[in-house]
Amino acid sequence: MNSTFLKENFILESPVAEKLYFDYAAKQPIIDYHSHLSPKVLAENENFENITALWLQGDHYKWRAMRAFGIEEEYITGSADDKDKFRKWAEVVPYTVRNPLFHWTHMELKNPFGITELLSPKTADKIYEQSSELLALESFKPQALLQHFNVEMQGTTDDPTDSLEYHQVLRKQNFKVKVLPSFRPDKVFAIHTGEQFRNYINRLASVSNVTINSFESLVAALKNRIDFFHSLGCVSSDHSFSSMPMAEQYSKQQVENILVEVLNGNDERAEEVSNSFAFYLLTELCCFYNEKDWVQQFHLGALRNANNHSVQKLGADTGFDSIGDENQAKQLSTFLNHLESKDQLAKTVIYNLNPAYNTVFAAMVGNFNAAGIKGKIQFGSAWWFLDQLDGMTKQINELSNLSLISTFIGMLTDSRSFVSYSRHEYFRRLICNLFAEDMNKGYIPNDVEFIGSLIEGIAYKNAHNYFNL
Repeated sequence: MNSTFLKENFILESPVAEKLYFDYAAKQPIIDYHSHLSPKVLAENENFENITALWLQGDHYKWRAMRAFGIEEEYITGSADDKDKFRKWAEVVPYTVRNPLFHWTHMELKNPFGITELLSPKTADKIYEQSSELLALESFKPQALLQHFNVEMQGTTDDPTDSLEYHQVLRKQNFKVKVLPSFRPDKVFAIHTGEQFRNYINRLASVSNVTINSFESLVAALKNRIDFFHSLGCVSSDHSFSSMPMAEQYSKQQVENILVEVLNGNDERAEEVSNSFAFYLLTELCCFYNEKDWVQQFHLGALRNANNHSVQKLGADTGFDSIGDENQAKQLSTFLNHLESKDQLAKTVIYNLNPAYNTVFAAMVGNFNAAGIKGKIQFGSAWWFLDQLDGMTKQINELSNLSLISTFIGMLTDSRSFVSYSRHEYFRRLICNLFAEDMNKGYIPNDVEFIGSLIEGIAYKNAHNYFNL
């Protein structure tokens, strides 16, 4: 690695920034409250066969970059040999400069592998062999990796029909890291998908032991699963919507009647009522979340499966999603106000995917706070397409300008990779540098101890308190 890239002062542009990072941020444990890590892989705790298995499988960021470089799909999601897939990724990496993948790739090679060479076709085979040797060690098993990165709590993303058997295995193993499920019921809102929806409802009925033949029984089945998740330590739910659902022109009784029609195989009115159905069902769920003192998370603004041709060949969630441009303010305000008027608004994190709405989201969180809870409504960290230096900076600045950055619950990985904790380091270095810039310019007091305490809160303590850990 050359003399200036990825050194100890990476992103830290002054001695003050270095002090804030090394004395206050770096030493804090990680609370990774939203990720897509596999609890099965974690519970079985088997060594990864090679760095391709650890790094490239399921990583949409890398897949998109490889497609942008013209790599054949065989080497991305296809049947090519793992080493050949890695070689193809190595071809792309030098050309990812100015993309966060260039930073993440080399941060993850450096920690935990201790590899400081730049990845390229010249170094690919050497790095593949060196990393594969390390991955065979006990210290590189999935559980050991979490402990290496000082993870205190790892949240996973789990469907209501999941048995959570691997979370139970981890409990019996007395694994030191808290691995907690998150309740993600996205599939239950897909009333417009015909047999797919009915098949899902049948699975939900089976695992909950509730016969689902009405709106009321559907809610009862979901309440059963919420109770089950809660018994295994769940502290949060998670939802993804293009924008928050609205009741529109349909009454709750009309929605209940059409749901029964759909359950009986009549999909004629399912599409037109889908938004209202989501509104009424989500309201019921949010009341349960509030009762359990869970945190509810809403990821808003994604345009899913944009390339229909590729999705038909490769399936959903294979790297063909994008940023949507739906209106957010009215829908979000209406839904939060609906819950507030019922005194049922739980702690809430809203994540924005369209940077045009950063100011809207930052302003929205100030409307629904409550006594006794610091930052009850959170403008969540820069998400997905925005979790790079520029996107994180904009999110941090908007939150600082319109609310209190001091109450912010900080970063998460939102990843399927067991070495993606570099994103926490990336975020921590950036926020320390931003505070240091203001200190050096005289915009805020040059009080390292006080600002350091705020940094500790943003990096760890605020999330620890917010999720009742």
